[in-house]
Amino acid sequence: MKKAIFLSVISLGIFSPVSNAKDWPQWRGPDRTGLSSEKGIIKSWEGSPPKLLWNVEGSGRGFSSVSISKGVLYTTGNFEGGQGVSAFSIKDGKLLWKTPVTDFVPEHGYQGARSAPTVDGERLYITTSNGVIACLSIKGKLLWSKDFKKEWKGKMMSGWGFSESPLVDGDRVVCTPGGNDAFMVSLDKRTGETKWKTKIDSGELGKKGKDGAGYGSIVISNGGGVKQYVQMTGRGVIGIGAKDGRYLWNYNDVANSTANIPTPIVDGDYVFCSTGYGTGSALLKIVKKGSGVVAEEVYFLKPKTLQNHHGGLLLIDGHIYGGHKHNGGDPICIEMKSGKVKWGPEKGVGHGSACVTFVDGYLIYRYQSGHVALVKATPEGYKLEGSFMPAHQEAESWAHPVVSDGKLYIREQNHIMCYQL
Repeated sequence: MKKAIFLSVISLGIFSPVSNAKDWPQWRGPDRTGLSSEKGIIKSWEGSPPKLLWNVEGSGRGFSSVSISKGVLYTTGNFEGGQGVSAFSIKDGKLLWKTPVTDFVPEHGYQGARSAPTVDGERLYITTSNGVIACLSIKGKLLWSKDFKKEWKGKMMSGWGFSESPLVDGDRVVCTPGGNDAFMVSLDKRTGETKWKTKIDSGELGKKGKDGAGYGSIVISNGGGVKQYVQMTGRGVIGIGAKDGRYLWNYNDVANSTANIPTPIVDGDYVFCSTGYGTGSALLKIVKKGSGVVAEEVYFLKPKTLQNHHGGLLLIDGHIYGGHKHNGGDPICIEMKSGKVKWGPEKGVGHGSACVTFVDGYLIYRYQSGHVALVKATPEGYKLEGSFMPAHQEAESWAHPVVSDGKLYIREQNHIMCYQL
């Protein structure tokens, strides 16, 4: 994304700054785009991969990414007898504290935590994989929690655990329990008191997919001049009015009945969305209608052209980059405005789905197999600038890579690794 466009996204209120510019305080970075604004990284890893600074244990079992604020790294994981949050010093990886949120280990497919903490000043917020939103102090004290199922009859579309990273917006924290009478809820971020909840009749959302929450996280749009929360759900992408929780629109064609995972991309009046399992991708335009808005399809890309299973997509300078194919992460570049493939899909250095992060003109791909690759972010063609295998790899490497203050952080189950960029 061009600098001017990046700044315009910030000015539209996609996020409220909660830390310094080099921090990565929540899911997919300061503004939930997966884009770092840092400069000065090494431009090639050919023959000289990034230097490992430290490799520590203690994060617990899980696939959660990490969040970084004011010198501390936070993540979630399964500990002995429960699931919760751990904090580490970014200086040397020293474990600072560990706090359980549940007193049992949640059971579901692929055991472990999923939620990257959202750090907001002196507090942080997570969602456990059994569906508990919790607020903790940055020193590790549990301040309040709410159970999705007990409070709002929450449910997931399928059985791999709640994965959302809560969104802090002003004095509220917003999350997606997925219940019919409380599909999305807005809570007072200090007390956990419910401010509004969204009631949705599942019949309104279309036939594709399944009822309940999906596996993405909320992003903010001001499309059509209405501030709204955009989220991937079991029935596709939805828009919910930020002021009062009113249901605004849904796009069902991007839903499948197994797992709808990638967080949508917001750019002005546009929303780009994609899912795997043979589904595809779409560009939507949010248009004013009466006192609300509707989502109009600009185009739909069939799964053979682009489907992102999980790992996410990035918007940079008008182009979509990421991994293509169900259970695959083949690098691809698509012009967002037209849906035209500029290059790819290419055969990547690893296998399985690929998470992707952007920094200083480059894409960092992290494959399910563990391999990490540096690729030039240009629509002119696929340009691999080197790759390496991290110091530790043991399972499906699904945690998104994080860049903060010239360092690359990689989570692998109970291990966290820090590399010099």
